[in-house]
Amino acid sequence: MFHIKVSLFSHTRELEHKIDQFHNKLLEVAMNFKKAVRIFLNERRSDGYRKISKQIRNIEHEADRLRREIEADLYSQNLIPDLRADVLHLVENVDKVINKFDEVTHDFYIERPDIPEKFHNAFLSLCDLSSDCAENLAIASRAFFRDLSSVRDYSQKVYLIENESDTGSAHLRNAIFDTDLPLANKLQLNLLVREVADIADIAEDCVDELLIFTIKRDI
Repeated sequence: MFHIKVSLFSHTRELEHKIDQFHNKLLEVAMNFKKAVRIFLNERRSDGYRKISKQIRNIEHEADRLRREIEADLYSQNLIPDLRADVLHLVENVDKVINKFDEVTHDFYIERPDIPEKFHNAFLSLCDLSSDCAENLAIASRAFFRDLSSVRDYSQKVYLIENESDTGSAHLRNAIFDTDLPLANKLQLNLLVREVADIADIAEDCVDELLIFTIKRDI
């Protein structure tokens, strides 16, 4: 199973280019999220953080534009009709992950959480794991259109990294509640940890459906 290495785009190069750009947006937003968290931990809500937060918002807007164009092209030009529904669902799923990055970055900006220095490394690790999940989702999703044999490998990486994220978020939340911080601070940090970990959870959900779409295409 998953042995196909045939592009869906032999006659739809413009659509291929847009879907490539769309996946690049997920890779781009994940990379910028890693940078954003490091800036926040060092500088809080500085000009540097505002700048990268705006960059992430712009990436999210560009991804939304591409998603709408891909959806319109699939219907208006009657492209790959047998797989249209699955491709639409796949694009929408990837868009959810991009939106979540933007949402969490904005949460840091609005809430201005006071993260004790002893938790910085754990926060960075958790944010990196969620970003790595998204990056591997982007590669797996792109492979669906060109090389089904690679989908399972990168999907498995998402599962493994998401499991690490679950473990790391649980340990961090326990550590936060073991401190003498005021309860309001603990609750705020706990929610933020959950929001970051949700990025990996959404990526895992996307991979679940991606593998189903892949099996259907391979039958």
